Amino acid sequence: MIEKREALAKMFSAKGSKINTNRGAEYYDSLMQTMTKRLEELESTPAASKVSIHAILDAEGLDRRDFMKWASAACAALMLPSNFTPLIARAAELMNRVPIIWIELQDCAGNSEAILRSDSPTIDELILETISLEFNETLMSAAGHAAEAHLEEAMHTFKGKYLCVVEGSVPLAMNGLYGTIGAKGETFVDHLNHVAKNSAAVVAVGTCATFGGVPAASPNPTGAVGVQDVVRGKPIINIPACPANPANITGTILHYVLSGQIPELDHLNRPKFAFGYRIHDNCERRAHFDAGEFVEEWGDKGAQNNFCLYKMGCKGPMTFNNCSIVRYNSGTNWPIGAGHGCIGCSEPQFWDKYAQERPMADTHFKAPGGGVEKTVDEFGLGLVTAAGIGIGIHAVASIIAGKKEGEE
Repeated sequence: MIEKREALAKMFSAKGSKINTNRGAEYYDSLMQTMTKRLEELESTPAASKVSIHAILDAEGLDRRDFMKWASAACAALMLPSNFTPLIARAAELMNRVPIIWIELQDCAGNSEAILRSDSPTIDELILETISLEFNETLMSAAGHAAEAHLEEAMHTFKGKYLCVVEGSVPLAMNGLYGTIGAKGETFVDHLNHVAKNSAAVVAVGTCATFGGVPAASPNPTGAVGVQDVVRGKPIINIPACPANPANITGTILHYVLSGQIPELDHLNRPKFAFGYRIHDNCERRAHFDAGEFVEEWGDKGAQNNFCLYKMGCKGPMTFNNCSIVRYNSGTNWPIGAGHGCIGCSEPQFWDKYAQERPMADTHFKAPGGGVEKTVDEFGLGLVTAAGIGIGIHAVASIIAGKKEGEE
C-alpha cells in the first residue's frame, strides 16, 4: 500500500525537463575576464560608431532605468548571473562596432517586419533597426547599382569582422535561377556565398533561412534549402521560428559582442539560451495536460477554459523554443496564449510535419502518467483511474484505521 501511495505521489509531482544553467563560480569568473577583455578591445578600436545608443533612447522617450531593465532581462535570457548585467549594458553600447550585413533571399521579409512593426519601439528593435545594421534591403533607401556599391564597400571595410545575417531560403533548382538579385541578376546562391565568404560568422534568421521553411514544403518546386546546406567553412547560427523573435536575434549579437564567439549551440545549430526549452514544459496550459483536460473542438467548454490544445494539433511537446517565456509583441502574447496550438515552426520540415490541426500519432513523449500521444484519451482516463485508486487507497486505510480504533 505504501509503495502504491509513493508511486501515485511521484506520478502527480512529475516535473518537465529543466536546463541546469549554473556552471559554477570558476566558469563564470573566467567568462567575466574574457568578456571584460573583449569589451576593452572593442572600446579601443577606431570609432565605427554612427550614433550613440543613449541619444536614440532619449529620442524615443526611454531613460537609463529602462535601458538597465532591458540589460537585466537580456542577462537572464542569455543564462548569465545577474552580476553580468553591467557588462550586457556595456556591450549594447558597443553593438554598433560589430557590423551587421543583412541579406534577404527567398522570403516574405517577415523577420525584418517583426523588428520594424511596433507601436512603441523596444530597445531590441532600436538596436537592430537603428544602430548595428550596415546593410539591409528592407531598411536602406539605396537601390540597384548604388545598393550593390554600398554592400561591396561594407564588405571591404569590415572584412572578416562583420556578421552576415541571412533571411530566407536558398533555391537551388534550375541552377539557382528561381531567385536572382541586384542589377547583375546574381543568383541567391552566388549572392549568399559572396557575402558570407568574408564574414566572421553567418546568422540564419527565421525558419526559411535555417531549414528551408515554407518554400521547402512538399513538393518544393524551387529546391529550397537552408543556409547551412549551402555555406561551408563558416560558423553558422540558426535562429528559427516564423518569424524569429527579435529578442533572440539581439541576444545572439550581444553574445558575440561580449565574447567574440558564437553562443553554445544545440545539434541543429540553434543557440541553447533560446532553444534549450521545450514549449510543452513551460506552457501556461501544461497543468491541464497533466490533468487530462483537453480542448476537443474549437469553441467548446475546454476552449473557453483554456484547456490543453494537444488534441487540436498543438506541437508543443516536440518543439524547442522560448516563445512561452519571451513571447512576442513586446512580451504581450504568443500563439498558445492567443488560443491556437503551437505548429512547431522552429523545427525542421515544420510545414509538412507539424502544421496541421491533429496530434502526432507516431511520436512518443513521456507524460506524468506515462501516456503517449496516440493514446491521449487513454492517458486522460488513466489519470482519472489513478485518482480513483488513490481515493480507494485512502478510503480502505480510513476504514482499517476506524476498525482498529473501535476495537481499542
